[in-house]
Amino acid sequence: MKLFDNLQKKIDKKKSIQKHYISKEQIKQTAKENSRIIKELEKQNNRKNVPEEEYLTKMRDSNNVVEFDDLHAYFFTDAGIVKAVDGVSFDIPKKSIVGVVGESGCGKSVTSLALMKLMQKPQGQIFSGEIRYNAKDGKAYNISKVPREDMNKIRGKEMSMIFQEPMTSLNPVFRIGDQLDEILFLHFPGITPEEAKEKSITMLKTVGMAMPESVYSRYPHELSGGMRQRVMIAMALSCDPNLIIADEPTTALDVTIQAQILDLLRSIKNDINGSIMLITHDLGVIAEMADYVVVMYAGRIIEKGTAREIYKNPQHPYTVGLQKSIPALNLNDEKLYTIPGTVPNPINMPNYCYFRDRCNKRFGKCDGEYPATIQISPTHSVACYLAEEIAAELAKSKDGEKNAKK
Repeated sequence: MKLFDNLQKKIDKKKSIQKHYISKEQIKQTAKENSRIIKELEKQNNRKNVPEEEYLTKMRDSNNVVEFDDLHAYFFTDAGIVKAVDGVSFDIPKKSIVGVVGESGCGKSVTSLALMKLMQKPQGQIFSGEIRYNAKDGKAYNISKVPREDMNKIRGKEMSMIFQEPMTSLNPVFRIGDQLDEILFLHFPGITPEEAKEKSITMLKTVGMAMPESVYSRYPHELSGGMRQRVMIAMALSCDPNLIIADEPTTALDVTIQAQILDLLRSIKNDINGSIMLITHDLGVIAEMADYVVVMYAGRIIEKGTAREIYKNPQHPYTVGLQKSIPALNLNDEKLYTIPGTVPNPINMPNYCYFRDRCNKRFGKCDGEYPATIQISPTHSVACYLAEEIAAELAKSKDGEKNAKK
């Protein structure tokens, strides 16, 4: 019996290796197909002198700054197509903070990079879907169709980004002032060097920088992590953008500096006539900052709603698991909860629920196709069979109450 078990294990291991093995011929064929797709997409991106009408669109709701509509953003590799963002749809309303949360590699940053059209070329491409942006002048742009040449007019002036790593986001060979002034020279051609310097120093004061005149003439290596992050925020605010994307702005900072940066972002939201898309893996930050929350897993949105709905009434087991993973002072000696298992391979995604193999609440229905998104409330939606069953039971109980009253 033991001999049979060992033999079966060897067979299973061999099958597992064969499953993930890619032959040279397959790599060659994949690379050829990818090259064809990339060439076509790059041709669209590199168009010159394109009439504005080709990428103008109409917002579904004029109160939104951005509308993601079935966005697919892929990376074309020799091993296959990495579906980093696979059918994402959500809105960023005006004067609000929308928090995008999830584990590393779930597609949060790629979603923001697709919005800015900063995905690593030529492998990274927006494959399909729409990103509608409501500009300051009242025009609506379909970002996915905007050519690279015209995107330079929107990026930085209309929307800006605070990158994840302040230690490497600034150019080490240029002074802080030169890097701040460059943005103003790019988007306001008529501005003088004196006016640019005055504006840059004003922005450094706005973000609470001590001795802004001194910081203006320094190099990045002369500043601490918190100071560099403030410079990045000042840079993002220079052109009074409609939307600020903050990609994990507190990751490399200590706790006290994190609190200062978050307070700064909160005050900025109140001062500017725009919105913030806050990307983080820290649910504590989301709870403190966000008005709306989008929970992503393996390139898809599994739950979204207002911050209160997500925290008070989480429906997806993954959202529940993320909340249980937050360290708390009242845990005493209890072991911190961790979600078991790993994220599935992004190249060969299964056709069932991506979280199924890690879920402790899975049942028979979970072996079927990927669950459809159901509405819990006008602002709260979830993609889960468990929530579907709960909703069905609630509907039955309400019908029973109505019949009883009759």
